[in-house]
Amino acid sequence: MAARRISSLLTRSLSASSSASVSLLSSLGKSSSKNGSFKRFSTATALEELVVPPVQISYTQNLIDGKFVDAASGKTFPTYDPRTGEVIAHVAEGDAEDINRAVAAARKAFGEGPWPKMTPYERSRILLRFADLVEKHSEELAALETWNNGKPHEQAAKSELPLLIRLFHYYAGWADKIHGLTVPADGPHHVQTLHEPIGVAGQIIPWNFPLIMFAWKVGPALACGNTIVLKTAEQTPLTALYVAKLFHEAGLPPGVLNVVSGYGPTAGAALVSHMDVDKVAFTGSTDTGKIVLELAAKSNLKPVTLELGGKSPFIVCKDADVDKAVELAHFALFFNQGQCCCAGSRTFVHERVYDEFLEKAKARALRRVVGDPFKKGVEQGPQIDSEQFEKVLRYIRSGIDSNATLECGGDRLGTRGYFIQPTVFSNVTDDMLIAKDEIFGPVQSILKFKDLDEVIRRANTSRYGLAAGVFTKNIDTANTLTRALRAGTVWINCFDVFDAAIPFGGYKMSGIGREKGIYSLHNYLQVKAVVTPLKNPAWL
Repeated sequence: MAARRISSLLTRSLSASSSASVSLLSSLGKSSSKNGSFKRFSTATALEELVVPPVQISYTQNLIDGKFVDAASGKTFPTYDPRTGEVIAHVAEGDAEDINRAVAAARKAFGEGPWPKMTPYERSRILLRFADLVEKHSEELAALETWNNGKPHEQAAKSELPLLIRLFHYYAGWADKIHGLTVPADGPHHVQTLHEPIGVAGQIIPWNFPLIMFAWKVGPALACGNTIVLKTAEQTPLTALYVAKLFHEAGLPPGVLNVVSGYGPTAGAALVSHMDVDKVAFTGSTDTGKIVLELAAKSNLKPVTLELGGKSPFIVCKDADVDKAVELAHFALFFNQGQCCCAGSRTFVHERVYDEFLEKAKARALRRVVGDPFKKGVEQGPQIDSEQFEKVLRYIRSGIDSNATLECGGDRLGTRGYFIQPTVFSNVTDDMLIAKDEIFGPVQSILKFKDLDEVIRRANTSRYGLAAGVFTKNIDTANTLTRALRAGTVWINCFDVFDAAIPFGGYKMSGIGREKGIYSLHNYLQVKAVVTPLKNPAWL
């Protein structure tokens, strides 16, 4: 089950504050502490000496046409360790010229190389060999993911790497099972449909789950026979470059998978607006998704798949086992430092169990172990970077200023890196920013409701519709909420279950299209109808 409980991911942005973070516990607003002090968090490990990551950085150049190369401009940009804010390495900074070269390589590989002429079974074997190589190098990959991203090493090693391998096994299984149909016609014609690869796919992945998002994008595209230009998130370029090298060791022909690191306004915009890219898939913020959609339309009207933001409700019904509900709600929000697009960030609790839930949720947050993500037992590492760190602290200040009750947390942890205390607010109302906006951090907002009609209306009053959680013992209640909630995924008495076959995507402004499962294949295929006359057919 551990390998299944992985959350998704997206690149998030909000204008960063230039001011240094300040203590929020002294800010105006309500505090549930009677004497003005809070219990100590289980965070001592954050202040100890940090573990030296057990991995070497081997790949920092762009991968174009099967070779690692410097950026055309010769520029590099720094990538950081979020535990300290210190530079890990300097990575080739791709821009429009690098995208042009990568697209040209992908187009040549699609039109002239061996890839389109391989049998689906041969493509499947390459995907399987790649999965085997990932398993062989899983220790290095898990360490590199933690070092560059800040997520707990146990999470990366025990959950995310196994899921990465499973995803490529899954898509390898699909490669030789993609086929069209024979369609009956009203006259003497033989009609068949062909499912053909769409061509060159441009893909942009986020920083919160770099390896998992690599699999969600690359797996179905290659299974369908496409070629790829993938842009990494500038915060986390290292693991995508590493696994791209493994793909070539597995026998992937040059030019089929190209990886360019760089910034969104330069490399990202060039990829999305490129006239020789046939399809774009993007995971990131809703605001950036709008820009991607506009650029794709203004160029060659290429189809776009978008997996965007969320503000998912987690609904605790009056019949809930409170202890279990508290633990699941805690996981739904705080997993991956709260940096999940589908995080259960609006915790709706029935008034009958609200007070008990609140006290236990606060106690659970205070027990959460925050510290060096390489250390065993640490549940929460740092936020990804200074921009995200400052954004979360601004939202915490907003909650205090809006007169929500700060139950615990509310400040940074330590003096270096981007660690934030697990934070819980009560007495939250729907009009507060912390209840409306995607915070993308360890901030739990707990709201009270009276009945199902009310919570359905309030849960659906959001511009997002990515996911929802329901905690109840009553199957009728579960069925009512499942059908009423306008969200792409509804988890009943569970959360963040992400099997390879389960589709993922959102309603409303949470995106277009679906990732994973059979539905993801539709994103990378064209359907062609072929009609042939029949002379004197024996049957129609």
